[in-house]
Amino acid sequence: MKRAASILLAIVALAAFAPGATAFAADPANWSKPIRPYRVVGNIYYVGSEGLSAWLISSSEGHVLLDSGPSPAGAKLIEANIQALGFKLSDVKVLINSHAHFDHAGGLAQLKADTGAKVWASRPDEPALKKGQHFGDNDNGLTAFAPVKVDKGFGDGQKLKLGETTLVAHLTPGHTIGCTTWTTQVVDRDRPLNVTFPCSASVAGNVLVGNKTYRTIVADYRATFATLKALPTDVMLPAHEEQGHLLDKRRKMLAGDVNAFIDPTELARYAATSEEAFDKELARQQSARKP
Repeated sequence: MKRAASILLAIVALAAFAPGATAFAADPANWSKPIRPYRVVGNIYYVGSEGLSAWLISSSEGHVLLDSGPSPAGAKLIEANIQALGFKLSDVKVLINSHAHFDHAGGLAQLKADTGAKVWASRPDEPALKKGQHFGDNDNGLTAFAPVKVDKGFGDGQKLKLGETTLVAHLTPGHTIGCTTWTTQVVDRDRPLNVTFPCSASVAGNVLVGNKTYRTIVADYRATFATLKALPTDVMLPAHEEQGHLLDKRRKMLAGDVNAFIDPTELARYAATSEEAFDKELARQQSARKP
């Protein structure tokens, strides 16, 4: 019966992406592909689509949801996954965001309406969420999304406490001016684990040379790489599936590997790889600007 209910909810979520639903034609197909939600470690659950992460962090006094999918339809997929795990939407008390790009913020307004949760956002990204469009010169353009009311703006080091759960915000700008990496601690199989939800650190079309609306972008990226390398992390849970090979880890978990998501070196490797790609793109843009 429970399995049937889960399948039904997944079908409902998939229907949300049918013609007529809000979506972007150029989005990768896996951004809207439903998958079965699952517990990762401790009180952390994956409730996103196949390609776009959304993380539910549960507590005895309600739950926190990190990221929203790209649209109201993406929010409905996340809601179906939350319910398939046996949680109530009304118990989601706080919505947080990794960064103000449409693929991670486009469903926030829908989730806020459906759950009644408060939206927390970093102060630098808060104006973008309220407007429904991120800021900064970007070669890919500035994709609009549904604006959302922010209930609490915060700065670096903000703690979010709900029941026995504490999340800490680390501002890691560059990808957006208010990109936020969240950390928490859990106990899994009697092991204390440091968990990090890194904000994206890719260039993703950002103008690095002569960015008139985000003049500190290069320095911010540099500081972010240093911050990510220094965060003690046993489990890295990123905003995009491919950034952490989440599908491969899930397959290993299903095959019996209880440590599939535990890798104390992964975040540092992610930061180093992102920094290398950044350096190459910066050099390319600098070369292109030369007379």
